[in-house]
Amino acid sequence: MAIRPHEIGTWTPLFRTLALGFSAALGLAGCAQKHYVADSLPEQYVAPRSENLEEINLARLANYSADSELIDRGDVLEVTLVTDLSDLDGATTPVRVREDGRASVPLIGEVALAGLELEGAEQTIAAAAKTRGIFQNPHVTVTMKRQRKNRITVIGAVDEPGVYHLPRGSSTLLAALVAAGGLSEDAGPNVEVRRPVATGGAPDILDQPPASRLTERTIGEAEQVSYETEAPRAAPARVRQVNLVEAAAGGYGGGYLDDGDVVMVSKQAPKPIYVIGLVNKPGEFELPPNQEVRMLDAIAKAGERSIQVADRVLIIRRVGDRPEPIVIEASVRKAKRSGEANLRLAPGDIVSVEETPTTVLVNAVTNVIRIGVGGSFSFF
Repeated sequence: MAIRPHEIGTWTPLFRTLALGFSAALGLAGCAQKHYVADSLPEQYVAPRSENLEEINLARLANYSADSELIDRGDVLEVTLVTDLSDLDGATTPVRVREDGRASVPLIGEVALAGLELEGAEQTIAAAAKTRGIFQNPHVTVTMKRQRKNRITVIGAVDEPGVYHLPRGSSTLLAALVAAGGLSEDAGPNVEVRRPVATGGAPDILDQPPASRLTERTIGEAEQVSYETEAPRAAPARVRQVNLVEAAAGGYGGGYLDDGDVVMVSKQAPKPIYVIGLVNKPGEFELPPNQEVRMLDAIAKAGERSIQVADRVLIIRRVGDRPEPIVIEASVRKAKRSGEANLRLAPGDIVSVEETPTTVLVNAVTNVIRIGVGGSFSFF
């Protein structure tokens, strides 16, 4: 296409339209509603920080250790009874503490032992023997042979969900997560611990599958029972929420896990953001788990700006239960100079690289030049 001198006049309407559009855009910009500004955004509208579980020290969750001398239901004790001090070779008998907290001690009978330390159990057994007129002055020794194992169910975002038997003395949240193979890549920071409310007898919150479909294996000290079908029954429960990041940072662990507890590790749902406007590849993009994404990152994912002078960016964000989203105004130029201006994005954010009078003018001039370069200028 050739543009000759006598044709230049025909382009006048185009430039007049551009000028009018430029003026109108300036006027509209002045009348636009007030937007929030990225580098001075109110705290309640700031996107939450991404909690990177890979960077926290989960070992700090293991700050609980059950008292190895405190007797509990299901423990197996060794009781040695010496009735004649001239013959110190007394009889040693294994004794199991039942669910009601009592144990049947040979020659002595039923004795309540749960909740006592080993020394207290010795005194209790000796007192029972005297009170019942069985022995006058027996010498009793009680040692812990084997602690009860807690049956813990671990589900959710772990590598090997299942039912694990953990030694009571090390029945911690960390031990349960380790037994289940650790956190999966889509694990979130929140863990829910559900403890069934006892309704008489030991709690049993899982439907028992057919014996032919039951397999058991041992992982260290933790025995795993895995089923083809896992169908927890609805039961009254007390629920405790644990944030792994806060628990590890505070060093208070996840608390003690008791027999029948269910540990559910939350999963992080995909976090899409949307980039539109003056970018080369507009579309939907997922935020990587446990990593924060800022405005410039999102624009880079969308293939960078299609017009390099584009500077004005609007971030449309839904906050809480607000019926309408908020609009946050940002600047590419400022974001390159300041971390605060490079806004951290939240799931669902829409990032729009906006047209401005400058981008309209540059785009028009670029098109004119492209047309001119594609043709030839002939003045004679």
